[in-house]
Amino acid sequence: MSSPNPELRRQVIAIYKELLNLGRDYPQGFAYFRPRLHKAFMGNAHLRDQEAIRSAIGRADFVKKEIEAL
Repeated sequence: MSSPNPELRRQVIAIYKELLNLGRDYPQGFAYFRPRLHKAFMGNAHLRDQEAIRSAIGRADFVKKEIEAL
């Protein structure tokens, strides 16, 4: 297996941190939000294909916009 693209790794970590920060103001609370965010990201930890990783980053951006709209 090839090592993941460092730029994609940086993007994944950045969106995770952004979502964590948004989760602090989540209506159901941070204690509700954080484990679900972690589970969602760990569910995609197996991805190695760059296109699949980009697709997952796109979904995370969509979720980020939805949370910002709350």
